[in-house]
Amino acid sequence: MVRLVTGGTGFIGRHLDQDRLRGADIYHLAAVYDLEASDEANERANVGGTRNVVALAEQLGARLHHVSSIAVAGGKWKGKFTEDMFEAGQALDHPYYKTKYEAESLVRASGVPFRIYRPGLVIGSSETGAADRIDGPYYAFKLIQRLRSAIPPWVPLVGLEGGEINIVPVDFVARALAEIGSKPDLDGQTFHLTDPAARSLGEVTNEFCRAAHAPQFTLRLDSRAASMLPREMTGMLQHWHVAQTLKRRLLEGVRIPEPALQYVTNRAKFTCDNAQAALSSSGVECPPLHTYAWKIWDYWERHLDPEAPTERNLRAVLHDRVVVVTGASSGIGRATAQLVGRHGAKVVLVSRTKEKLDALKGEIEAGGGRAFVYPTDLSDLEQCDAMIKRVLADHGGVDILVNNAGRSIRRSIEASYDRFHDFQRTMQLNYFGAVKLMLAVLPGMRQRRRGHIINISSIGTQAYPPRFGAYVASKSALAALSRCIGPEVADDGVAITNIHSETVSTVAPGLLQFVMTGAYHVFPESAGKDGQKAQPAEEEISVEAAAMAYLMRGVHF
Repeated sequence: MVRLVTGGTGFIGRHLDQDRLRGADIYHLAAVYDLEASDEANERANVGGTRNVVALAEQLGARLHHVSSIAVAGGKWKGKFTEDMFEAGQALDHPYYKTKYEAESLVRASGVPFRIYRPGLVIGSSETGAADRIDGPYYAFKLIQRLRSAIPPWVPLVGLEGGEINIVPVDFVARALAEIGSKPDLDGQTFHLTDPAARSLGEVTNEFCRAAHAPQFTLRLDSRAASMLPREMTGMLQHWHVAQTLKRRLLEGVRIPEPALQYVTNRAKFTCDNAQAALSSSGVECPPLHTYAWKIWDYWERHLDPEAPTERNLRAVLHDRVVVVTGASSGIGRATAQLVGRHGAKVVLVSRTKEKLDALKGEIEAGGGRAFVYPTDLSDLEQCDAMIKRVLADHGGVDILVNNAGRSIRRSIEASYDRFHDFQRTMQLNYFGAVKLMLAVLPGMRQRRRGHIINISSIGTQAYPPRFGAYVASKSALAALSRCIGPEVADDGVAITNIHSETVSTVAPGLLQFVMTGAYHVFPESAGKDGQKAQPAEEEISVEAAAMAYLMRGVHF
């Protein structure tokens, strides 16, 4: 007996119990399931692949078990869609829907014995949460994660109720497929491998919000309420460039493909009478979502989150990217260069000391990375300009710029009355040098429609510690410039990020100023180069100063 499983190494195929496929000949699971795949990719895999499998089944005289999808109903069907329905005049306005329909049509028109299975939206295992692709409800996970980071879990949110979203765990689909496939006298039937107790989009979203410890959508509006808006208003929003741009930026920010928005307005209800009858007394049933939602969320956050700092994600983002790291000879810059080099980036090392850069280059290359040394005094704007022009000529562009080089001066305003050059020196390196590099790399980034500028700033731009006026002013200037130009370049695929080691954004400005005034009087002065007001080496800080330093860890004093 021939047992052939197409897509056997794929998401569902790997979960099949081969020993239970008695009487089965060909199980056809291979397909493209990506809503963002091209028309050609969908046609080639879903239609062309099925055509070849049907031909093989006809040649062998085999029974064909074809794994289709509830997508054959299209994205706009309203009401029940039964297992006996196929040609129902449904709208197939997406390549995935269209090609899954055409593939099932090929099987139905063939002369081979067949059984057709239409799974719902397949997610990870209900036992382990394991999955290897993002689809269906996973598209909402990044939004849930952002809400959890921004809003306390007890805050009620307003959202959409939506229609039924029929999700099923992959282990249930595999067991149901094997069970139905091994039973006799079921040829010519279609089976919906769906949840008979499907829940609304709002309920499903809240289930994953609970799993993520995120705020829930307590008040949920019917998505059909949008029909109450004047047609002129909805038409304007659909064609208004600003609205469409904001919509695109929002979707990109939470990594939701636009075709997935059809889930919000979906009104189809998929019955599964044939499947339930075939699975009766087998013990195979779809588990309730609340029993395994936490496993799905946990696995996604640990392994599938595209922004998680995993080895796979870092290499995918950094491989062959040109990354310029200033201040690379020590501290944050050195650690950053080592990390990105280890994950496949072409690291451009910039600082004043060539010997230290050469040593770092050797370490990166010993670990299999690639590094390039460009000794430069970034406070000298002519050197700065010459260096970045040479980098662009040598490497064809910069993908990521890390503005890390900086100079810090700790001196009170009283000790600075005759030291205007302190403010000039900090601005020269911390602000003007960084701006020089930004202006040089931004045109190429915008043209290629990708790029990232990362400014290593300071908590001082939020906490305003005394004695650091010159330093904080220069860092604040760069942070403010970045926040101003960020919206200008975001639509070109360029991101600008300011990184602060700590944050004190929850402290009210008035209270913060009060605390910092106290800190000014508690902590001692630093010695200048001329030795004025030097602190004796044997003197220890006061108990008050030690307590304040402990309570406000991360703030410069």
